[in-house]
Amino acid sequence: MEDSLIFHEKEEESKEKTYKILFTGLDGAGKTSIILALQREFSKIALIEPTRGAQRTSFKLLGRQITEWDLGGQKSYLISYLKNPRKYFDQTEVAIYVIDILDASRTKESLSYLYEVVDKFKELKIEPYINIFFHKYDPKLIHSVETQIKSEILALNKEIVKNMNCEKLQFFRTSIYNPYTIMNAMSKILLNLFPKKKLLQKIIEKFASKLDCEGLLITDKNSIILGSWFKNDESKKLLSSTIAYFLTLNDVFEDMGIEQQEDQIVVRKMGKYFLFKPVTLKTTKLPYYMLVLKSRDPLGIYFLNKDFNAFAHMFNNLVKS
Repeated sequence: MEDSLIFHEKEEESKEKTYKILFTGLDGAGKTSIILALQREFSKIALIEPTRGAQRTSFKLLGRQITEWDLGGQKSYLISYLKNPRKYFDQTEVAIYVIDILDASRTKESLSYLYEVVDKFKELKIEPYINIFFHKYDPKLIHSVETQIKSEILALNKEIVKNMNCEKLQFFRTSIYNPYTIMNAMSKILLNLFPKKKLLQKIIEKFASKLDCEGLLITDKNSIILGSWFKNDESKKLLSSTIAYFLTLNDVFEDMGIEQQEDQIVVRKMGKYFLFKPVTLKTTKLPYYMLVLKSRDPLGIYFLNKDFNAFAHMFNNLVKS
């Protein structure tokens, strides 16, 4: 019996560490729609039904195993989670709490539950990164009441900081109608788990300089932005507003069985060139993609040169180490 126990412990130690990401909040806040937006499953968002209990999905990020826990927000489930914190909250590395900023009638209830969840973290003696998503910050919906919404968010921000007294706390404004807000938020959150993120950013900036481009952005299959460089606010706006489009277009080609990894997509718009290309080497299966913005010489960036090959080797060695 003792021998089998020792073997089991060694087996557990050899297993790859899994990082737990917890999505929680009241029902209807938009937790599942955020996850679907990252997966570019936009057609499913309109058909979403209330999440039942805890739904789990897993994916790889920079060689790390990530498990997302999407906790249904119906009242009976919320009570169940608090009664069984070890089952649902324990080992959480990152907590994402979603607040519907368009439903002021439930703000007090949402904050109350947030504080209860944080209390359970303390009870379990864990200190996950806590991220508040002020969700449904939809461009068209808030246009007429933007000043009011911003004021309400600022007030909520101050109240949460005051009541939680938590160092690992971040705030984001997100909307499925602006996918980049979700991609950017999740990227900042998840890259905290990657100790070499600063080195990765440096090699991206160096390569962007060699390309003489206006902007460069690298993402993975799960819409996580691994690094970026922008010449100015205009280039940032153009790339951030189109990256979801290029990833979706790539999905379409893959679904059609068109996977030409040596090729790139080139789109000319407003006198500028958008170039989308896989970065991944043939020796690795994890897909990474590069989106570049140039105002001239589009053919000079076909990446069939030693600079791109050197960058691709450095990038892949770094993300798989």
